[in-house]
Amino acid sequence: MAKRWEEISAGKRAALLKSIPPAWTIPAELVPPESQLDVTGFPSDSGWFTSGELEITSKSAVELLDKLSKGEWSSIDVTSAFCKRAAAAHQLTNCLSETLFDSAVATARSLDEYLKQNGKPKGPLHGLPVSIKDNFNVVGVDSTVGFVSWVNSPATYNSTLVEMLIEAGAVLYVKTNVPTAMMIAETVNNVFGRTVNPLNRKLTSGGSSGGESALIAFGGSPLGVGTDIGGSLRIPAACTGIFTIRPSFGRFPTLRAKSGLAGQEAVQSVNGPMARSLRDIVLFSKTIVDAEPWLHDPRCLSIPWRPVPEKRKLKLGVMWNDGIVLPTPPVVRALAETVKKLQAAGHEIVDWSSEGHRQAVDLLARMFVADGGKSVKAILDPVEEPFRPEMAMYADAKELGTHGMWQLQSERTNFCKAYLDRWNACEGLDAILCPTTPYASVEHENFKYVGYTGVWNILDYAVVSFPCGVTAHRNFDKSSGLQQPLNDVCAAVQGCYNEEAVHDMPVNLQLVARRLEEEKVLMMTEVVLQAL
Repeated sequence: MAKRWEEISAGKRAALLKSIPPAWTIPAELVPPESQLDVTGFPSDSGWFTSGELEITSKSAVELLDKLSKGEWSSIDVTSAFCKRAAAAHQLTNCLSETLFDSAVATARSLDEYLKQNGKPKGPLHGLPVSIKDNFNVVGVDSTVGFVSWVNSPATYNSTLVEMLIEAGAVLYVKTNVPTAMMIAETVNNVFGRTVNPLNRKLTSGGSSGGESALIAFGGSPLGVGTDIGGSLRIPAACTGIFTIRPSFGRFPTLRAKSGLAGQEAVQSVNGPMARSLRDIVLFSKTIVDAEPWLHDPRCLSIPWRPVPEKRKLKLGVMWNDGIVLPTPPVVRALAETVKKLQAAGHEIVDWSSEGHRQAVDLLARMFVADGGKSVKAILDPVEEPFRPEMAMYADAKELGTHGMWQLQSERTNFCKAYLDRWNACEGLDAILCPTTPYASVEHENFKYVGYTGVWNILDYAVVSFPCGVTAHRNFDKSSGLQQPLNDVCAAVQGCYNEEAVHDMPVNLQLVARRLEEEKVLMMTEVVLQAL
């Protein structure tokens, strides 16, 4: 007999599928078999999409806005094309948590009318479909964050960022799946189940913004918004080969979004864009900052967008590994090839040690469970939802207490000061280049380490995760090339490496700037891409 939480979950999944109209439901004869792992070619290969829909959904956000602002393409056509492609993405990867198709079409129609009547776009994102992670509140729609007890509890207010996107003229059309509490590096929960990677459905699309990364990699969104507290933007971007920026806290608004660890502020969660091009990341970042978020969110900083001139010669510190977990062969090769090209382009490369990173990883782990798992348990309990196996650290946690938490935060601040001193001592250092994760991607249930991203959350540095142009290859990246593990955690990561499974998967690296240097890190990423 099904338990109550299982019945609620089944009902929610059925309602989500029912919300996809028949016109956007893939005909049974066209559905790819489960054995077809890469489904990114489905839209162009199936014959189910029109040439117009394919042209629209192949464009970047910047390209779409150019067409939309001139009235060359209508928002209703653009929105409808992305709704259909997002619906297909969900049917093949399980990437959505909510569909907003009816309201999106209505919004698009009103924006087209606005342009016709006023002769100008409503705002900088006029008519652009934008996907958002499940935790962003939209009036009348659930934000379950993967918890069964939050099913059928629609939001009564919008998140601040949602209000700003609407004001800028964006069309919100889907919300995307997350892991339970958004605290797992793979997107899986008891409500919607597991999101898979459209490049290879045996692999993870990462977490916690894994629904976003899967949707964008499939071409179902030109621009999405996720969040990051330990790597939740950068890990999914890396697993699918797209771009993102993890901004410092205070640059983009976080107010009125939902959280599984509400009130946890020892390490701050931040919002950021995800897209297939760096230009789209810049577009979102500048648009949000130009809208003066500090007038809407009391914790946003009154820092306007600061254009940074291109710096032709960068001084980059390269961290080959973090001293805890060694990268797998594709990542080792990608970093080495990237460094070689940067040196050939005239950039100065210095080695950057992993000093302090073990302490940072330990700090992060203790911060996440400082309440003894009470926050998560309190949300699970009303429907007797069990802890998923990935959430074992919360189930087993011991509460730290107020004094212990203060000591933890004091240790964090001392760590940040020591790292700042080390950066200052490396005269002229512009950024640090390092892996985003030890993996290109990895098979389901095997993502075991977030240290390469989490350290920068502790430090609150501005970081871009970007595809470096290298893809994993079974012949070049053999498991026989794995290095001697440094410890048990490293051995577990190395033990999950499978060169056949990750063949052809893209590899992302991280470019790390100082705190609040979002404009600079985006400029530097463009310079790095030019060298590549």
